[in-house]
Amino acid sequence: MTPFPPIRLLLVLFLSIMGFGLYADTEDDFRWRRDVRPIMRKHCSSCHNLSEKKGGINLDDTDFAIGVTQRGELYQNVVRQIQAGTMPPMGKPRMSPEEMEQTVAGINRLLDKALSEPDPGDAIMRRMSHREYRYAILDITGIDFDAKEFFPSEGSGGEGFDNQSRILFFTPLLIERYYEAADSILRATRRDEKLWRKIVPQTYTPGLGAQISFWWNEQVLRQENSMKKPVEAAGKVLIPFATTAYRRFLTQAEIDQMMDFFRDMYVTRWKEKDGFDKAIFETLKTILISPNFLYRSETNLTLKKPYPISNFELATRLSFLLWSSIPDSQLLDVAYRENLHDPAVIQRETLRMMADPRFMRFAEAFSSQWLGVEQAMNEPKTDTKKFPEFDEALRKAMYQEVVQYFYHVFNRSRNLLELIDSDYTYLNGPLARHYGIEGVEGEEMRAVLLTDRNRGGVLGMGAVLTASSLPTRTSPVLRGKWVLEQMLGTPPPPPPPDVPELEDAKKSVKNELDLRELLSLHRAPSTCAGCHQKMDPIGLGLENFDAIGRWRQKYGETPIDASGVLVTGQKFEGPAALKDILCEDKEKFARNLSRKLLSYALGRGVSFTDTPTLTNMTNSLLENDFDSQNLMLTLVTAYPFHYKRSDMPERYNNDE
Repeated sequence: MTPFPPIRLLLVLFLSIMGFGLYADTEDDFRWRRDVRPIMRKHCSSCHNLSEKKGGINLDDTDFAIGVTQRGELYQNVVRQIQAGTMPPMGKPRMSPEEMEQTVAGINRLLDKALSEPDPGDAIMRRMSHREYRYAILDITGIDFDAKEFFPSEGSGGEGFDNQSRILFFTPLLIERYYEAADSILRATRRDEKLWRKIVPQTYTPGLGAQISFWWNEQVLRQENSMKKPVEAAGKVLIPFATTAYRRFLTQAEIDQMMDFFRDMYVTRWKEKDGFDKAIFETLKTILISPNFLYRSETNLTLKKPYPISNFELATRLSFLLWSSIPDSQLLDVAYRENLHDPAVIQRETLRMMADPRFMRFAEAFSSQWLGVEQAMNEPKTDTKKFPEFDEALRKAMYQEVVQYFYHVFNRSRNLLELIDSDYTYLNGPLARHYGIEGVEGEEMRAVLLTDRNRGGVLGMGAVLTASSLPTRTSPVLRGKWVLEQMLGTPPPPPPPDVPELEDAKKSVKNELDLRELLSLHRAPSTCAGCHQKMDPIGLGLENFDAIGRWRQKYGETPIDASGVLVTGQKFEGPAALKDILCEDKEKFARNLSRKLLSYALGRGVSFTDTPTLTNMTNSLLENDFDSQNLMLTLVTAYPFHYKRSDMPERYNNDE
């Protein structure tokens, strides 16, 4: 055998030593490989390995404890699946009670240790979303500016919301549009004397003596006018406006810069009758295009450890959560005079703001995006040739049904289980006729008692049923997936790339089959069966609703079979019985709703480090009859809502 050349031998020894140093066993590593790793190799690795990777998951590559904690959410789900008995799946060797207990205990010990130090997660500076910009402008100026129509479209991130930090960045086109928007908004206020005087309650016109003095200084002495009085008058307008827009007190440097700009604008306009207002106009524009207004930024302290945000920053988080806008004067005053971090104070303000009509903004933003109906109603894909009755008026009514119903449940009845099932909804005449409900006339939406239990709750709403359908027909797969994902928080993995579409399966047979038979054909491959067994029964249970939410009994001449058996073995017949089963699965619904609300509040995806907060919110629902108010108060007093860590901690050496 040819010996290693000396240089190669040294390299091998060096890499071996370095590898040993990097991966030297800790006590946690030793216990993991002794107690848990062999059991998972025995029961999990045959499906979840690098080559198979069932469900997109590889569990065969975790040799060190850090591999568990770095993928904390995945291993939390592993624990849930083991405890529920769904993993290993049917047909595979089962874990013994001792193996199950040892595996769950070993994983939980590592996860609990990783969560022992609280972590607020990322708090990335981001711009306001188009929705937030619209409402902030409305609250500052009184102008209802259609930001979504004016600005380039924006997507959704995290849990599907448009306020997520990873999508709220600037582009050159957007910067140009902000300049144009500020000018357009302020011109609209100037055209409305009442709105303009609300922003600029006082003006300034130089008297005859001041005009002579200005003229003499400019024309004879060739020196700059002092402009002391107009600057003082302008400060009484500009400083309060900027304080509201920036959601905090201005620094002296910011005040000086703003007043210098006003002075420069007024020097060239003092001769004009409305020169003061014109200079104010131009200065207000600089405020509306300032990063201090457009960005939701928070101070980065020179600390490695998490720290509480300021009272003003907390007020901003609260107002954007509840009102999709900037804090009002009362909240800013509380942030200045009291400690908003005090649970009693922030809970008091939260209840006040929830009682305000502006809380409807939260109801609309959260419900329409969580349930996936905003885009489906505003940018419909439904085939209007096949469904000509699906016009703009009907779509608007469907959308309002979701929003007003959610607002009522969240802020009036306060029982969030009514989102799954109830005996009422919100209808107007056209939507009631669409549903086949008599006795409702007029265009106004109002609460209506239902006699048909199949219709109550969001699963019976036209907007939801349309959003989870295809353009020309229903899709049990989409509807089943929607329920698993949006209501229970248990989305199936994406389908394998080689699986044929349902329409292709339909073309492969000569005779017309109903959807139940088609789905059986579609899921014939073993790779498809597992997920479809979870989705299809749920979707088929909603087949009495057509692609735009109307009730039906048949496909043409073929009676609809809306019965099903879930993977748990539970049997049902029709939507009402399906909702009964979903209402029993309270823990999944509570956890998923808490997760969605937490993501919306923080403007980012929920991560493993959020587990304590997520657990507290879930328990709040389970222990308080799904009371929405208690849930919101639990959220606004939660650790990640009050704390942040520096965006760039590697810059700082201070460990305090």
